[in-house]
Amino acid sequence: MVLRTPEAHFANLTGYPFAPHYLTVGENLRMHYVDEGDATAPPVLLLHGEPTWSFLYRKMIPILVEGGLRAVAPDLVGFGKSDKPTDPDLFTYQRHVDWLGEFVEKLNLRDITLVCQDWGGLLGLRVLAEQPDRFARVVAANTGLPTGDRPAPEAFRQWQQFSQTVPELPVGKIVSGGCAQRLSPDVIAAYDAPFPDETYKIAARRFPVLVPTTPDDPAAEPNRQAWRVLQTWTKPFLTAFSDGDPITAGGERVFQKLVPGAMGQPHVTIRGAGHFLQEDRGDELARVVVAWILGLRV
Repeated sequence: MVLRTPEAHFANLTGYPFAPHYLTVGENLRMHYVDEGDATAPPVLLLHGEPTWSFLYRKMIPILVEGGLRAVAPDLVGFGKSDKPTDPDLFTYQRHVDWLGEFVEKLNLRDITLVCQDWGGLLGLRVLAEQPDRFARVVAANTGLPTGDRPAPEAFRQWQQFSQTVPELPVGKIVSGGCAQRLSPDVIAAYDAPFPDETYKIAARRFPVLVPTTPDDPAAEPNRQAWRVLQTWTKPFLTAFSDGDPITAGGERVFQKLVPGAMGQPHVTIRGAGHFLQEDRGDELARVVVAWILGLRV
């Protein structure tokens, strides 16, 4: 069974005036995306994570477009305005990679700047490894590509346990709790909007347990293979991590050390931001991305 959140749930969202776009992936699953700016401009692929949706990038999209770029922000399957299957077994790491890869292919995106946070990196970097010729550069923000070869941070283990045991997953409050400043009630409501009840939250429940935390996890070896691609990646790779995220703290150093394209880049720390730095400092992050891309293209 596949659920589709009624459009009325998304009426009058704060700061989200973008026209909806849809395409079909996988087994006839409708995937929603925002597509703003000149269609011929270089695309910036904005990938959200858990348990957010493209609403997360609402502060960044206008700044990217004003900078002459095309902003493409999909809702992953199970999130936002995209379809939400109710079978937990349908949600595997590999299927999410496949759905996102098909999305990129169907839009025929090329010369992509990947901006990825949280699960946006776990998925986006896998797609990059499978289709490297489509990508021109990467901005990694509060994300990683775990292989299960190192212990997960305690903060993540606590989150993982909470997500599987809490009777009702309070999505909006979770996002607010992951920010340096608490969100207003209308913004919290916008993060709750895709999920009328618990039956819509299967993907949000599944994501935490799909992160590889042991070396023999089904996704561990595919992620190692993706790392082998990243360790030969010479195209520009920028890290823009926040200073207040206990889950991904220090992850930027791994990219800076292992990815050749990260060498010599003007890596930044977004100060005064939590895990969801797009909420806390979205304007600043967008300006960093625009300046970096335009500087590289001079």
